Amino acid sequence: MKNIWIITRMTFREAIRRRIVATGLVLGVCFLIMYSIGFHFIFSQVTKTAAALPSPSPAAVTQVANVEGANTLMLVGLYAVAFLSIAMAALLAADTLSGEISSGTIQTIVTKPIRRSEIVLGKWLGFASLLGLYLLLMGGGTVLSVFIQAAYLPNHLWAGLGLIFFEALIIMTISMACSSTLSALAAGGIVFGLYGLAFIGGWIEQFGAILHNQTAIKVGIVASLIIPSESLWRRAAFEMQTPLAGVLGMSPFGTVSVPSLLMIAYTVVYLLATLIIAIRVFEKRDV
Repeated sequence: MKNIWIITRMTFREAIRRRIVATGLVLGVCFLIMYSIGFHFIFSQVTKTAAALPSPSPAAVTQVANVEGANTLMLVGLYAVAFLSIAMAALLAADTLSGEISSGTIQTIVTKPIRRSEIVLGKWLGFASLLGLYLLLMGGGTVLSVFIQAAYLPNHLWAGLGLIFFEALIIMTISMACSSTLSALAAGGIVFGLYGLAFIGGWIEQFGAILHNQTAIKVGIVASLIIPSESLWRRAAFEMQTPLAGVLGMSPFGTVSVPSLLMIAYTVVYLLATLIIAIRVFEKRDV
């Protein structure tokens, strides 16, 4: 266990020094500034439009519009945050093993009395810690911006953010498993290809649920079984969307076809199996 924590600290410090992290943080701050400005103008327009509608209870209509508008715009922001976290996860882990093998730096570690499984677990924990901090900055900044400007907080916020973090962990673990046997470029290509499959599969399932097309729903479910990342986002959106948006399906970033708790359990098994594969492949690889 001591060796794992040593590798974890080394991985975390090394990742902080890499330009990709600094670039991601700078672009993340730019995203939060742009999102906050955009939210201000769009939400102000939503409030004005709702107040101008003819209604026997203008205050009630305005309140409902404010809540639904704030929730929809917040989910839009968190959807972007989820994608940025996934990109960060893939880019961080794609080069972590293959890059060190190619450069020969891995030999300075494997020659020490450290098992290869400890190297993989230590690197995984280091990247997971960094992703957690990144998501806390991005997701927390998005939610804070909405709260400051609209006095709105979603339902089950921490459950939603936790599922988004879990989504990033899935991508990071797949990227690390690919990195244990493939080059960084090939690992990145495979990971983003799988994410694209999950993305389109999730939207096919959503439209299938809206149109009551069982075949489309099954296509989406099959895609979720191949890679369950998009299912985690849809469950997170379901947890955080308003009851009205859930019933009417009015938000394009809400969830009509809701992944079950069984699917969430499947993703846990999926993550653990992928991590075990990464360890086994790296143990057998000639470095």
